[in-house]
Amino acid sequence: MNRTRLLTIGVVALALGLIASMYVYRTLQARSGPGSESGVDVIVAADDLQVGARVEEHDIKIIRIPATDLPPGAPRRRSEVVGHGVIVPISKGEFILPNRLAGENAGSGLPSLIPPGMRAVSVRVNEVVSVAGFVTPGTRVDVLLTGTPGGGEQQTTTVLQNVAVLASGHTLERTATGEAQTTAVITLLVSPDDAQRLTLASSEGHIQLALRNPLDTKQDEVPSSNSRGLYRGVAAPVQPVVHHTAMKKVAPGPPSSTGVQVEVYQGDKKMDVVKFPDQNSEN
Repeated sequence: MNRTRLLTIGVVALALGLIASMYVYRTLQARSGPGSESGVDVIVAADDLQVGARVEEHDIKIIRIPATDLPPGAPRRRSEVVGHGVIVPISKGEFILPNRLAGENAGSGLPSLIPPGMRAVSVRVNEVVSVAGFVTPGTRVDVLLTGTPGGGEQQTTTVLQNVAVLASGHTLERTATGEAQTTAVITLLVSPDDAQRLTLASSEGHIQLALRNPLDTKQDEVPSSNSRGLYRGVAAPVQPVVHHTAMKKVAPGPPSSTGVQVEVYQGDKKMDVVKFPDQNSEN
């Protein structure tokens, strides 16, 4: 009896072990399919990629992630990213998504950053104009112009607002004497109309860039400022007032012989004229 009971217990334990093994096997098989931890291939950045860079083979690597964690539209083949220009900075280990790359055949560098219908215009700046070096690619600025319109009083007006900065760098130029000098240059992304206004402003007077919060996209109505408005308590110059005095013109009367005539009025009505002889004539 004891041997039979032990044999029965052994058979039951073996059956339970077999069932458990089958359950574990099926679970692992399900995980190894689509959506499993072994996952699918996806392309990430092997190093930091800056704006304008061209993606090369050594800039990417392929990792496997669960299919459920795959970002929508993420490229899975090297040919989809290699050779494209970077239009948004990509950090090491980040997914290389299509919205961070220039379009096909768009090339790399600055031209790939210009959307259709927009223009890139460069302006010469200095440390003051470029807000002490804080105007960098990706920031947004307002463009202010100071000049003397019509040769009158000096004024400052806001020419453009909320303009994106594409690039900042230096260019080699020569002075009037032929000496080489390095000039700071800021490249702004503007519409064709604003490109004309910015070019005209650069030639009309002195431009200044005002750095703004990239989340602040409000277009403000800013009136022009002049030097008179900077000083409190200074009134506008008083224009001289010319008073015109009306002169009553009296028609000359007939010449009198000698003596003095006195006109007698009652109210405003002339009543009579009394003549007195001239004493000098009597003497």
